[in-house]
Amino acid sequence: MAATPPPSLSPFARALVLQGKLQEADAKVIQAEAAKANISFIEQLTQSKKLKPSEVCQFAAQTFGYPQLDLSAVDFEAVPKNLVEQKFVVSHRVIPLGKRGNRLFLAVSDPTNQQALDEIKFATGLVVEPVVVEDAKLTSLIKKAGETGSKALESMVSEDFELEEGMLDEGQAPAAAEEATDVDDAPVVKYLQKILLDAINGGASDIHFEPYEKFYRIRYRTDGILAEVAQPPLVIKEKLASRIKVISKLDISEKRIPQDGRMKLVLSRSIKCDIGYRCAGL
Repeated sequence: MAATPPPSLSPFARALVLQGKLQEADAKVIQAEAAKANISFIEQLTQSKKLKPSEVCQFAAQTFGYPQLDLSAVDFEAVPKNLVEQKFVVSHRVIPLGKRGNRLFLAVSDPTNQQALDEIKFATGLVVEPVVVEDAKLTSLIKKAGETGSKALESMVSEDFELEEGMLDEGQAPAAAEEATDVDDAPVVKYLQKILLDAINGGASDIHFEPYEKFYRIRYRTDGILAEVAQPPLVIKEKLASRIKVISKLDISEKRIPQDGRMKLVLSRSIKCDIGYRCAGL
């Protein structure tokens, strides 16, 4: 008879251990790694390859009594786009599949995440009906939904979007001034605008621009969870950092010490955002 797992395990992890699908020690390790990486237990479980994605999905559906769906058979264009706010789609990892009467059908990989289901129920005023899907396929659809939402938002506010930029200091070096002019290139400007719009649309509290030796990633913090949203080409890291410095009234020539700055973003006459930046020696 399997030992009762400690209450520190998530409901999903505990169910796996109780039914002998996963060793308790493995469950603890996977949960700890998931917490460290700021991802869900099921995401980390899939990455660990202890169970196949299809096995995890089937286990969730059968154990918790919810219907199962293969997202590969779902036409993305037919998925309703406005039933659930984008910030809930990203932070709670759900995709609305449809609405019937007062019931909202949600694609989820972890039906035990009751907090997420309750928050969506409260926000929509609908009865939430979970439908279990494979986590990797859910992630793919969430990313696609985010891309579609950002394009729609850009088209809506493109004419109203303004950046109230700070002027360069009079004593700034000529080389820095030339660099600032260089970062006015349309591709860099438009890309940064897209990142800011997506963050606002998704309800993010922070944006992390993270250049590494061999790759560059951008992550949003939504409801305390950091999630990667883009991996731009590494070659644009200098121009992107310089562009951020210019609009935040930072010293564009300083690359050794952290700097703090602010900028204002105007989406429309009624929507204005005051954004603070901290540049850590870029």
